[in-house]
Amino acid sequence: MSTNTFHPAPGTSHRIPAGRPPQDARPAPAPAAMRLTCTVPKEFVHRAALAEVLLTGHTRLADNRFQVTAQWPRSHSFYTPIAGTHHDPLLATETIRQVGAFLPHAEFGVPIGHQFLMRAFHLQVDPAHLHVGATPADLDIDVTFHDIRTRGTTHSAARYDAVIRRHGDTVATGSFTYTCITPQAYRRLRGNHGHLHTPLTAPLPPQNVGRLSPTDVVLSPTTTPDTWQLRIDTRHPVLFDHPVDHAPGMLLAEAARQAAIAATPHTTPLIPTEIHSTYHHYVELDTPCHLHTQRLTPTPHGNRIKITGAQDGKEKFHTTLTTTHL
Repeated sequence: MSTNTFHPAPGTSHRIPAGRPPQDARPAPAPAAMRLTCTVPKEFVHRAALAEVLLTGHTRLADNRFQVTAQWPRSHSFYTPIAGTHHDPLLATETIRQVGAFLPHAEFGVPIGHQFLMRAFHLQVDPAHLHVGATPADLDIDVTFHDIRTRGTTHSAARYDAVIRRHGDTVATGSFTYTCITPQAYRRLRGNHGHLHTPLTAPLPPQNVGRLSPTDVVLSPTTTPDTWQLRIDTRHPVLFDHPVDHAPGMLLAEAARQAAIAATPHTTPLIPTEIHSTYHHYVELDTPCHLHTQRLTPTPHGNRIKITGAQDGKEKFHTTLTTTHL
């Protein structure tokens, strides 16, 4: 029997997703010593591969407050440890992104099939608590929702703050803003977008962007200084875990990280410590998207780079990223 329950805290209401047995139809919980851990349903975090599900359970603390549990593997196929010693901060970004899909489905009644649109996110990590240990990292995440909106009776948008802790130490803090829309509204919005893809372009050298394999490089060179083309490989098993009709937000976050590394002279590994991203429009799959980097004034916390993504002459997103040396 699993500790990954969907039971609400005493005195709270709870929606049971379609297809799940009612509470009183389940076997009684096993003694604590026998309880096992599993992941949450992959459909609730919008993942096709079970291996990409990072969340393991949750508890409702109040109408807008939750505690979520998660686990990071010692090594991930794409978010590989930096220098072999530190968990990739973008693993924290993906974890908090999954929280923002999971809780609306599990607690706010959003049906499976609704689309979530990432509007903005901010992440800050403490490298001192990102070290890879002898076992996977078990995490506790405090989540608070703000500005919750509904359309009719359906949850439609919110902002949420998350604090990731490991053994009581704060590993990362993040804030995400999203909207979600029905499948019908999404089809009207997107039309025929996503049916065509640009040809796969040649990657930058992996060592220039902090990668080991060219298959994980998401930038291609251009003839313009400080500018790269987004490299979209829809066969990538993590960034394109399932078919989508636009560039996923995590692909754009990775592209910004790689652009920042490419633009920063370094002889030792760089680790992102803070990310601010705002998404204005979808990045389409069938038109070249270019990322331009601009160095900003460094702070005591590290180098700062602004990355702007443009497509067809229109800014689609921008990210400010702070990096430091390990």
